[in-house]
Amino acid sequence: MNLHDEKIETLGIIAGKGVYPLLLAESARKQGVKNIIVFAFKGETDSSIKRYADRVEWIYMGQLVKLLEAMKDSGVRKCVMVGQITPSNLFNVRPDAAMFSLLAGLKRKNAETIYGAVAAECLIIGAEIMPASMFMEAHMPAKGTLTTNTPTETQSDDIKIGIEAAKTTSSLGIGQTVVIKEGMILAVEAFEGTDKTILRAGELGGPGSVVVKVAQKGHDMRFDIPVIGLHTMKVLKKAKVSVLAVEAGRCIFLEREEIIREADKLGIAVTVFESL
Repeated sequence: MNLHDEKIETLGIIAGKGVYPLLLAESARKQGVKNIIVFAFKGETDSSIKRYADRVEWIYMGQLVKLLEAMKDSGVRKCVMVGQITPSNLFNVRPDAAMFSLLAGLKRKNAETIYGAVAAECLIIGAEIMPASMFMEAHMPAKGTLTTNTPTETQSDDIKIGIEAAKTTSSLGIGQTVVIKEGMILAVEAFEGTDKTILRAGELGGPGSVVVKVAQKGHDMRFDIPVIGLHTMKVLKKAKVSVLAVEAGRCIFLEREEIIREADKLGIAVTVFESL
């Protein structure tokens, strides 16, 4: 249930791409939400979201005024932002005057600052942006190894290096993912996103690397929570990764059972470490 122990009958979902918005809508419905209103982005949001929603409002990326108008018209008071936005689309988007003004006012542009500014605009019209983990607690694993394979001693040392590095770089807004092999940092996530970071590390270091994914210190859990899905497993396979390590209570596993089965099939150890 939600973090404020209040019953939410109507939930707004600002939905990016992927299965995350679908699973959240499904979980929210099971937990008693009667009305689900989705604000979807053309070219990003999976069209099947309409199966889970009572109402879907389609807009283009960058149309802040239309988003706010749709939210105000719907009367939604509690909302979540979930699902990815293709990084390159943030450069190709044609913002309306309101979005252009919002972006121009940001000295540092990253997921937290951009989404935070949008959330502030939503609050002005009476719509509060809630943690993206809301209704998804069952998808957030606790500390421990989830797979048959476990990290070796060398890989465990790499995980420690990765945690320290990822916490440092993520605090600078650079990225949440670091890839290590035998004590050497192969790649740090930047604007290209997690998948390309992992593939780049695979090209540099070959098979046997360790991927560490964290949420930054003081991470605003309303936005950009680390997510692992079946697509992630395809990328790990292609890069011949040996270990995936994520942070307990701060990473969402989409289709968790399928992920673990696939990891076991590929011989990848998936482990969850305690937050620092």
